[in-house]
Amino acid sequence: MAVLFHYGGCFFSINGRGGVSRVRRRAVAAANSEEYGKLEEKVKLGGSEVKVSRLGIGAWSWGDNIYWNWNNCFQWDGVASDRKLKAAKAAFNASIDHGITFIDTAEIYGAPYTLGAINSETLVGRFIKEKKGKDPGFEVTVATKFAVLPWRLGRQSVISVLKDSLYRLGLESVDLYQLHWPGIWGNEEYIDGLGDAVEQGLVKAVGVSNYNEKRLRDAYEKLKKRGIPLASNQVNYSLIYRAPEENGVKDACDELGVTLIAYAPLAQGVLTGKYTATNPPIGPRSLIYSSEFVTKLQPLLNRIRDIGEKYNKSPTQVVLNWLIAQENVVPIPGAKNAEQAIEFVGALGWRISNEEINELRSLASKLQPVFGLPFEIL
Repeated sequence: MAVLFHYGGCFFSINGRGGVSRVRRRAVAAANSEEYGKLEEKVKLGGSEVKVSRLGIGAWSWGDNIYWNWNNCFQWDGVASDRKLKAAKAAFNASIDHGITFIDTAEIYGAPYTLGAINSETLVGRFIKEKKGKDPGFEVTVATKFAVLPWRLGRQSVISVLKDSLYRLGLESVDLYQLHWPGIWGNEEYIDGLGDAVEQGLVKAVGVSNYNEKRLRDAYEKLKKRGIPLASNQVNYSLIYRAPEENGVKDACDELGVTLIAYAPLAQGVLTGKYTATNPPIGPRSLIYSSEFVTKLQPLLNRIRDIGEKYNKSPTQVVLNWLIAQENVVPIPGAKNAEQAIEFVGALGWRISNEEINELRSLASKLQPVFGLPFEIL
């Protein structure tokens, strides 16, 4: 029987004969080889013509100074800024070079909304420009979002904000434009704005985010009347946060042909196994994943590691593969550096068994429900 422990960012397995296998390093090395990268065909976003890689990258942490850098705020300033900027750029390039060409950002990520030193869209635009200078033929599919703030009124506000996003991204059009959450009012006009954006050639596909089943169906029907497909609904979805399975959102997406984009697919790092009761997440994430919860999570994490040993995969790759196996789901884990991005690639090109899918869901169901992100509206 193998005994696993975590040290220095790697998972080690003592196999009972005294041998030690470095599971995570092997998994990352395999993902970095030519064996991976483009093993799976791209998938269409809903009924649109936009195709994306089977796995995407979330760019929320790029530029953020608070949520993802709570232990050392303003890391994007001064000397630390240069290090983090290089790491984010490396994550972008590694993703693209290994076939993960779907990048998701938002106008609200980073400055000025979340005390960021720079806006995530600005960074994505910069990375695209620099990459294009070295490799003019490279592929990238960009998604961003409209922040549904109460003072933004009317369908024209969608177009106005979108043009600002395009300027920051350095693009003439964006592949996917999403409403970041439902508005307090004016939702029909926001949907009209999405339709206008398509008809004006500013976007190729449109979607929503954090929409419950009823809102999803209403948006789908409203756009359908104009001959425009609702491409996606981006929601919080992971092995330990399966609300979309329980509240009808996943079934509605499958029925309507709307792609479910899963944000926080690693439960903000908790499912990677790097946290323990004595080393829990800090800052805002500690409100969602307490030391007590992390302790209760260990039996599930142990089984995830066992499955990873079987396939020569890291826990991160197992958890992402579990989501991909649900079908009609495109996970978008966040990558802070190249190593993380390359590790994600190892979630592709294989499939966890149905028995293991059900076993992990059963183990996860024994945990207390995990609250979603503070701003999540479902």
